[in-house]
Amino acid sequence: MIELTFENARVMRPGGWSDAPLSVAAGVICDAPEGRRVDLGGYDILPGIVDAHGDGFERHMAPRRGALRERDAGMVACAAELAANGITTAMLAQFWSWEGGMRGPEFAEEVFASVAEVAPTVPVDLRLQLRLETHFLDAFAQAEAAIDRWGIGYVVFNDHLPHARLAEGRKPPRLTGQALKSGRSPETHLALMQALHARGDEVPEALDALCARLAARACRMGSHDDRSAEGRAAWRARGVRVSEFPETVEAAQAAHDGGDAVVLGAPNVVRGASHAGNVAASALIGLGLCDALASDYHYPAPARAAWRCVELGLLDEAQAWRMVSEGPARLLGLEDRGRLEPGLRADLVVMDRASRRIVLTMAGGRIAWLSGEIAERLL
Repeated sequence: MIELTFENARVMRPGGWSDAPLSVAAGVICDAPEGRRVDLGGYDILPGIVDAHGDGFERHMAPRRGALRERDAGMVACAAELAANGITTAMLAQFWSWEGGMRGPEFAEEVFASVAEVAPTVPVDLRLQLRLETHFLDAFAQAEAAIDRWGIGYVVFNDHLPHARLAEGRKPPRLTGQALKSGRSPETHLALMQALHARGDEVPEALDALCARLAARACRMGSHDDRSAEGRAAWRARGVRVSEFPETVEAAQAAHDGGDAVVLGAPNVVRGASHAGNVAASALIGLGLCDALASDYHYPAPARAAWRCVELGLLDEAQAWRMVSEGPARLLGLEDRGRLEPGLRADLVVMDRASRRIVLTMAGGRIAWLSGEIAERLL
């Protein structure tokens, strides 16, 4: 681990910007100068980004469906991309779903194994989130076994069944494409969805029992795509206290009022709207209904979204950056990161003040990304 004192930079500390030097040694932020001094005039130092939910790793592990699988090498490439975008802690969100393909249990086991292999060898802190489909009842036991085997501490519940269409006896949209991704014929895929939909009455009791078992393991739990206050209340009663990407103001307000954490998609902020036609993340941020911004499917998005919030006048710079650092760290229970304070992990990003390009990322006191003119100053 490197011992350095950065001087002449702006440093985003908990109270706002500071011109005081920042020192790192033994993997943590120090309260006194340490090691060699490095002039960072013209640069800003900010807390490392904590990504509470991202599945951008899929393109690294399966760059071409059915043609190439890159397990461990793909995860190494993913860690490099995370670091290049200032992400020092990444919650890799992997489906455990009836949808099959890259969302099925077989691919999930590959992801979990690759993280176990690669995580100890890279500076970025790679962690796992299991996204469990609520109606995939026959796979609950297998999912629990995987949670125990891989030490997964975060489970999020999804329901991607098109219930309205199935209840009407109509074919869901994009059936053929989804079937091909799963490796099934359209007829087989539709029959599976119909069978899962038909067991809807069994789901609430099964979820009650599963959530109780996960809570006994001290597993953090979240729900995905909440739409109503009633739905959020049902999840809260099960101990599911994170609301990921709520689709309506009503659901986000209910989560906030109930003391639950709200995670929104950073790409939604960058884009300016939900790609699925749901409430815009910027609108929820403006209402004070956001605790964290997550990469979702695009790792460059968190840093860009933070500055977009500033440009829109929704937050000041310190508030906006907390949405991608301290906020997600807190909701994940990671009290040792997310802020630049003495004694906390040396997770930080150095950003060119003029271009806002990330040129240096340090994770746990180790260099994870280094690029451009800043390398000359450091080396």
